[in-house]
Amino acid sequence: MTAERIAIIGGGAAGFFAAIVCAESNPARRVDLFERSAHFLRKVRISGGGRCNVTHALFDARGFTAHYPRGERALISPFHRFSAAETVAWFEERGVRLKREPDGRMFPVTDSSETVVECLLDGAKKAGVQLFTRRGVERIAARPEGGFELILNDGETMARDRVLLATGGARDGAGAKLAQMLGHTIEPAVPSLFSFNVQAAWLGALPGVSVADAELYVPGTKLRERGPLLITHQGVSGPAVLRLSAWGARVLHAMDYRFRLRVNWLPAMTEADLQNQFQERRRTQPNRQVSKAPISALPARLWESLTTEAGIEPATIWTSLSRAGMTALRQRLRETELEVDGKSLNKDEFVTCGGVRLREVNFKTMESRLRPGLYFAGELLDIDGITGGFNFQSAWTTGWLAGRAMAGKQE
Repeated sequence: MTAERIAIIGGGAAGFFAAIVCAESNPARRVDLFERSAHFLRKVRISGGGRCNVTHALFDARGFTAHYPRGERALISPFHRFSAAETVAWFEERGVRLKREPDGRMFPVTDSSETVVECLLDGAKKAGVQLFTRRGVERIAARPEGGFELILNDGETMARDRVLLATGGARDGAGAKLAQMLGHTIEPAVPSLFSFNVQAAWLGALPGVSVADAELYVPGTKLRERGPLLITHQGVSGPAVLRLSAWGARVLHAMDYRFRLRVNWLPAMTEADLQNQFQERRRTQPNRQVSKAPISALPARLWESLTTEAGIEPATIWTSLSRAGMTALRQRLRETELEVDGKSLNKDEFVTCGGVRLREVNFKTMESRLRPGLYFAGELLDIDGITGGFNFQSAWTTGWLAGRAMAGKQE
């Protein structure tokens, strides 16, 4: 009997994981992995600043799914079967130990993404997966007798019994087009994790300044986030901004990334708390310049800029600060308004919102509900998580489920 032939299209995290799991679960399957570009696992290499944020140390399935702006309900059952705990165990069984950072992100103890890349490449080769680079699939069609016909970019035509589409986010549309050829619906792709461009000169003079706890919201919407914020040469970034961009991906896209952003630099303090702080400074530091006496843990450079933006002269001391000056400063601290004019990618990483419509996929097996023998994994699905290892975890989980199903090992 001829061994089933499986084609995995896409050499990223989900594709490699599915290939290894399938080949290890059923060595009788012939597994070929095709990557359009010259290199495998590009996003794995660059993620986390080259350290690879493998997953997040949150081991409750429902709690984990709460970090997905799109795909939350669909992922509950998959995460009960293959969660962050299983990911940690899978890598550690192969010699890749992970460590937990204070914010819950998990990285290899080597602090190098190459550790993860080498593990996946080695795992695929040992399992007998055939790896091909510079071989993209241009067209795909269902065969009347079953299986699929693939036409590659070099003109070669081949038949495969099962196909997994794991081409990553629908940024270039190649994977989405293949899914559409087989009758699937694609939710429009728009960027998710990104930073905000702000042209304000005073903010542009503060690159590198960070605030451990800031609250952001977009007036006229329900978008609100709180957490660390980083001022960059282009505007603002950091976890709070990236989370806001993820939850607001479609809303901000509809605004053409031009909107007002309000920042509360001291969300842990009420207006009454601030007023008490001001009065305390007037009592204990009456002759000190306001611009040189930051409230709370705000960076000195940011505080000085905010006092200037509030119209307070540099030489003003606390005892001479007027009531109007206090009101203006309090407003700046609690509601600085920034005009966002565009977006920037989160370094070289890219996550998209959009992809294959979820109700067209069986999340027990990741098999298409429309085309038997067709599977999906990773970001090609209309699933995206916030920053912190959540997108990789959905890639590992959906890849594992697809790999097991293609191997005929459905639980």
